[in-house]
Amino acid sequence: MAVPKVKFNNGQEFPIFGLGTWKSKPGEVTDAVKHAFDVGYRHIDCAFIYQNEPEVGAAIKAKIADGTVKREDIYITSKLWNTCHRPDCVLPALKNTLKNLGLEYLDLYLIHWPMGYKEGADLFPKKDGKMLYSDADYVDTWKEMEKAVKQGLTKSIGISNFTEEQTDRILAIAEIKPVTNQVECHPYLNQKKLMEYCKSKGIVITAYSPLGSPDRPWAKPTDPQLMDDAKLKKVASKYGKSTAQILLRYQVQRGNITIPKSVTKSRIEENFKIFDFELSAEDMAYIDTFDCKGRFCHLNDVNDHKHYPFKDEFPVKS
Repeated sequence: MAVPKVKFNNGQEFPIFGLGTWKSKPGEVTDAVKHAFDVGYRHIDCAFIYQNEPEVGAAIKAKIADGTVKREDIYITSKLWNTCHRPDCVLPALKNTLKNLGLEYLDLYLIHWPMGYKEGADLFPKKDGKMLYSDADYVDTWKEMEKAVKQGLTKSIGISNFTEEQTDRILAIAEIKPVTNQVECHPYLNQKKLMEYCKSKGIVITAYSPLGSPDRPWAKPTDPQLMDDAKLKKVASKYGKSTAQILLRYQVQRGNITIPKSVTKSRIEENFKIFDFELSAEDMAYIDTFDCKGRFCHLNDVNDHKHYPFKDEFPVKS
């Protein structure tokens, strides 16, 4: 089944559905990506910080070699890590990602977070338990991202975890506009206001953690489990679908690129089976009411960074 595509503000088309690879272990992700291609996925979402790009690249190479896919038919996203915000670090970081993935170009490259960390080999540089920050400003980082497009290293560029105000700062200096803002998005954090803002600027939302990221490393046993929500289970029962399929259909129907992560073959297949039904307008509106500003991925251990995006939600501890 062909996945519907969205059109970016630069004219490029991009699949609205893909496979996320955050938390996918190096020993598992190669088979997961191979299986996803076999099932029909054509969009794979990666990032340098996931530390599994070479294994994703091995799957891409194998599936091109056996004729399952052609390079021009697949869409690969990756992201610039926080320690590479300084302008002179941006292009080398992208070239390193391309080497890891075994590719000549990316389809989409994102600034992973607006916060820059101290440059160097340590991906989480700390001193006395405190994260060390970079002086780099993401608006200067963005100018280097534009160079990556001009040099043919990536077809499109975008941002991730950026607020409206931070996006405005990018747009004020941009020669090439961001095509997407990748943010946490699910019924407990439906991002309606940010979606409306981004739409007004011609920017597509990409929804990460659309299932509530139940396997996030910092999850507590007492945290709410989105997929166990009784109201959601009732909706799923109505359509004869799983709660995961309802959550994914909800995002796709809103026009958001959606990238659930899985390394389990049966779930990779189940997640893909969301294009044979449609949620009613009433059920879409009902799921919207689940919103409780319930952010699961907050990174509040760096909430004193000047570019931390969720200050209103996780203010600096006094």
